[in-house]
Amino acid sequence: MKRASVALVVASSLALCSVPALTLAMGSGGMGGGGMPSGGGGMNSMPAGPEYDPQVEYQHGTADLQAGKYKDAATDFEHVTEVAPKSANAWLMLGEAKEGAGDEKGAQRAYERSVKLDGTSVQAHRELALSEIKLNQMDKAHAELADLQTKAASCGDSCPDAADLKAAIAAIQAAMPGGAAPAASNDAATHLSVATPQAGDGAYVRAVSLINERRWDEALASLDKAETALGPHPDILTYKGYVWRRKGDWAKAEDFYRQALAIDPNHRGATEYYGELKVLKGDVAGAKAMLARLDRVCTYGCAEAVELRLWIDHGGDPAA
Repeated sequence: MKRASVALVVASSLALCSVPALTLAMGSGGMGGGGMPSGGGGMNSMPAGPEYDPQVEYQHGTADLQAGKYKDAATDFEHVTEVAPKSANAWLMLGEAKEGAGDEKGAQRAYERSVKLDGTSVQAHRELALSEIKLNQMDKAHAELADLQTKAASCGDSCPDAADLKAAIAAIQAAMPGGAAPAASNDAATHLSVATPQAGDGAYVRAVSLINERRWDEALASLDKAETALGPHPDILTYKGYVWRRKGDWAKAEDFYRQALAIDPNHRGATEYYGELKVLKGDVAGAKAMLARLDRVCTYGCAEAVELRLWIDHGGDPAA
């Protein structure tokens, strides 16, 4: 059954941090609309479309995990993955819920999906390897361990994932036959320690500041933390798309814009930035289609439509 309206559910169940609105320094009215993701507003005021709101379902899932209601949590995260099937973190959390419920095969499938969507996630590789050990799939577990060891060797002691890589390798080695300790139990606490609306909003604000400073990799790390706490919110996904575009990976940027629009087809920020990306790719017709969508959504006009129109008229960034 469809839950109550998104606005009412979010307003009644999630905290809203009292932090000042932030805007991007570089160019668009589409980003930094003044709301926090946990408050359900963000860049747009009217979510639309899917049967389930993935952010609300994600918050239900984390609450059920914290309460040890693993089957309920699995149902919640399944709702998230129905609406946001490319959310690697949602699949990871689904795996943890299924593992807690005793469904090791289901957990393994969810972890595999998470790793496939985000091969950089140390946590997903760790949980997949531990699940494979429990299922006595030792060849697969050794392959995951070798992958993490390769990453650790390349990373050294200075990269952001150094400590997580060392901990993951140690946990997998200990869980293997003859290891120093039994297989690790469900590790949902690793995510739940940061899975609060306040933590998510703080990471989101930090990400905006980092984007303003053009510190792209650090911004992505903060956006990952925000998504871990809040789920696949379209504002967060749009920011990820923007950062990947600035990093030069247009394919990843497009993927995140499409994810945001799948959750909220009327999302102004994602629509504008997807249109700008189409301009950069030479797809003027596609950009004009995005502008037409904005004109329909913004009945009385909006900054996002003005900015995208400038991009189309100039054949690129008008500020360049």
